Parts: sequence; C-alpha cells; structure tokens
Amino acid sequence: MKTPIKLAVFDMAGTTIKSDTVVPQLLLKAFNQHGFHKLSIEAINSEMGYSIPDAIRKLLSTHSSYQKELSDIIIEKIYTTFKTGIKNHFLSNPVIFPVEDALEVFETLQQLGIKIGLNTNLNRSSANFLLEGAGWLNHPLIDITVCSDEVCKGRPHPEMILQMMAALGIGSPSEIIKIGDSVADILEGQQSGCLLSIGITNAYFSYDDLMTAQPSHVLNSLSDIIPIVKRELENISE
Repeated sequence: MKTPIKLAVFDMAGTTIKSDTVVPQLLLKAFNQHGFHKLSIEAINSEMGYSIPDAIRKLLSTHSSYQKELSDIIIEKIYTTFKTGIKNHFLSNPVIFPVEDALEVFETLQQLGIKIGLNTNLNRSSANFLLEGAGWLNHPLIDITVCSDEVCKGRPHPEMILQMMAALGIGSPSEIIKIGDSVADILEGQQSGCLLSIGITNAYFSYDDLMTAQPSHVLNSLSDIIPIVKRELENISE
C-alpha cells in the first residue's frame, strides 16, 4: 500500500534562499588565503551541496599539486577561514532574499498536509545568517531545519534526513520528497530512500549536470513541484 507524503525536505542556499555565488567564492578565497591558488571556481562549483569539510578534502585530494599537503589540520584551517568569511559577509550584507515562490510553495504543501524541512551543507551559525536575513528564523511555514554540523555525516549520507524523520515521527523515507539544486542533494534523497529526489537547475548545475545523478525530476523553478506532488497524492489515493 502506498503511503502519503508527509515531509518535503528542501536545500537552503541556492534552492530556497538566494545566495548567488557567495558560498563558492568565499570557499575559493579561503583556499587562496592558505596558499592553495591553483583551484578553479569551476572545480569548487562542482562540489557545492556536499558538506564543506568533505568538499575541501575532495578538492585537495584530487588536485595533483596538493595531495601531499592534505591533512585534517589544513582542512580545519580552511574551513574555519571559510566560516569566518561567511559570518563577515552576512554581517555586512544582512538582507537576503528568498527564491521566488518559495514561501508560496511551502504554504501550498502544508495545505496538502506536508511538513516542510530545510537542510544544508552549511554549519548552523552560517545557516542562521541565511534564515535570519531571509526572515525565516522560526517561520511558521518551516517545521524543521538541520545543518551539516549537527550530524556525523553530511550529504550525500542520509543522516540529516534521518534526524528529521526521528524528530517529526515519520516512519519511512518513502513518505518524504527531497528537493535541491545540486548532485549531492539528489544523491542524498536517493540514499535516504525518499519517494522523489528532485533537482532544481541553477547557475552551477544545468539540467544535464543534474541528470547524471538520475533524479526523479529536474525542474527549473520551485513552483513546478506542486503539480508533481499533486499527481503523486492522487496516485496514492487511488
């Protein structure tokens, strides 16, 4: 028997909150500050969506010039510099805008009986700058948020979604849909066993890029989710 959809998990930066190129640019700056000048913004963009420490590790380990310099200590130094950069950026630029139709989509889903969760590859303090700047801290349309530093393993591991399930009393990942703008988001939904794992195109990931992860759907806007969810609910009720 098919189960109803009880939770929609959205990525934050880029998917539901506008962040432009802030995160990859600040990560590139952090690398440069520690003497790693050979990494390109394109390489960093390709790792967006994964937890930042994991992205740092992969970028250094796969670059032939930096493999010998890779260590937990240098990863932590770059990550600390990145977090400081995020903090300083959002203190200087406190107003942040939600993606068009995001709140309308949340409201429509809640009217359909679906809770709204947000998760992110950012740590809690950085995520709160985004949420506060967008006016979303403690927002009534958002039921739960989970950040990468609140779990042992970030994307694409399912731990953030599993934590949401436990907190909200959801018994099966087949009652969840995942929406995000990166390959890591899609893989997270798939590895969690979500009913749908939906990609949203952006400046970093095109339709073709996202399709490499074999998502349920690739869409150009959040509002396109609603008819898909309604069809799923109709199929469940049949």
